[in-house]
Amino acid sequence: MSTRGVLTVISGFSGAGKGTVMKALMNKYPDYKLSISATTRSPRNGEQDGKDYFFLTKDKFESMIEDDGFIEWAKYVDNYYGTPREFVESNLSQGKDIILEIEMQGALIIKEKFPDALLLFITPPDFDELVKRLVGRGTEDNATINKRIARCNEEADVVAKYDYLVINDTVDACVERINEIISNEHFKPKYNEELIKQFSLKSSNFSI
Repeated sequence: MSTRGVLTVISGFSGAGKGTVMKALMNKYPDYKLSISATTRSPRNGEQDGKDYFFLTKDKFESMIEDDGFIEWAKYVDNYYGTPREFVESNLSQGKDIILEIEMQGALIIKEKFPDALLLFITPPDFDELVKRLVGRGTEDNATINKRIARCNEEADVVAKYDYLVINDTVDACVERINEIISNEHFKPKYNEELIKQFSLKSSNFSI
């Protein structure tokens, strides 16, 4: 088994249920380290600063951009979102599996900086279910919902850049699919270079 941690980036259409899936994943598999993103959007009902997001003012966020405090950041539907640098780099250096839940723009930036990153895209079973979920959560006005739906057209063109598409038909099934994909990633040769090197070095001078 590899000793290197896997950096997994999870994105999805707005309304795909990413937040619910991530909470269920972390509850069932607490060994994963979930990187908390920073955002300038307002907290939704029940969200806590420092747990769900770091809720920052626009001025604070832009100050961190200037100080290179993010490994990626993007502007989405009039708000900033970003991944604080310190958490990710410190945990990767300790070999821990890290999960980032970020928007597509940021995910592609992460892939450039960390080529080994595993990119997963969560989607509902179909478009009608996506609209139903966006309307049903009741947290935004119609204008914002329409912006999010329109954004799907742009996002659909980029999904092919991801490693896996994960259907969120039920939360439990989606959680198991994600865990299985990440677990299998550990068995790729690139995560087991020391084990492979052991066979190469020891066999070169071995005799019975």
